[in-house]
Amino acid sequence: MPEQTKPHVTVLGLGRMGAPIASAFLNAGYPTTVWNRTAAKADALVAQGAIRATTTTEAVAAGQLVIAPLLDHDAVRQALGPTASALQGRTLVNLANSTPDHARELAAWAAGHGADYLDGAMMALPETVATPEAFFLYSGSQRAFTTYRRELEVMAPAHYFGTDAGSAEVHDLALLGTGYAALTGFLHAAALLGSVGTTPEMFAPLAARWLHGMAGFLPELAREAGSAAYADGVSTVDLNRAGVDSLIQLSRASDIATDVHEPLKALLDRRSADGHGRDSFSSVFELLRSRGTAER
Repeated sequence: MPEQTKPHVTVLGLGRMGAPIASAFLNAGYPTTVWNRTAAKADALVAQGAIRATTTTEAVAAGQLVIAPLLDHDAVRQALGPTASALQGRTLVNLANSTPDHARELAAWAAGHGADYLDGAMMALPETVATPEAFFLYSGSQRAFTTYRRELEVMAPAHYFGTDAGSAEVHDLALLGTGYAALTGFLHAAALLGSVGTTPEMFAPLAARWLHGMAGFLPELAREAGSAAYADGVSTVDLNRAGVDSLIQLSRASDIATDVHEPLKALLDRRSADGHGRDSFSSVFELLRSRGTAER
């Protein structure tokens, strides 16, 4: 059976992520049109076989699948504003930094001009595009995701979170929050260790090993939080409360800021004061989840 004809892809924006995305489609044999506000940024891709568009309308008209890895919501709206008449029958994939409400707004705008819409979040670095190390999150039109999943996975493994266009952004921000907490904790630790002569470079391999082990603990933490089964946890609120308190005291004695860990200490103190000191550390979840949800 002959291979299905590959759809024409348009990439709007050739910044840090847009250029490797366009290159990935070219390497995979897709006819690819590219546009960038600074036209010279397309030169290397044109040499690789891309078609240069001089306007966003020309770019959108060329592609069945239109991918927009632009900076933010405003940049996407500005780029797409003149293209409304060209969107009919196309699928728009917005990969810009955004919010759930912005994603829903753009989905409604695209639908109003006859286009399917997918909102996407790129969990990747430029060098990991088109490798298994990256993954992208999507939500919005299920038809679009199903139709173009092969193309989406040219960029990175694709994960779909349902028809609410804002859902991918919620998951994106949740993942970012997880990462920010870990990275900020590392930077605090590196500052603390500077007082005893350990450099960040010396500490990083140990921290990576520890975080790898912590990642292995996530399924158990998720099981406890998901079922509210906190009684048999191996790491209790009071045990961690003492550990965090010691960390804060050492930080103060070393003239290191305690801003990173004070909020956690406050949560652990509250949980203990409420009579849950012997519950698992995961029971802090009860203080973090929606106020409208009663404790189970």
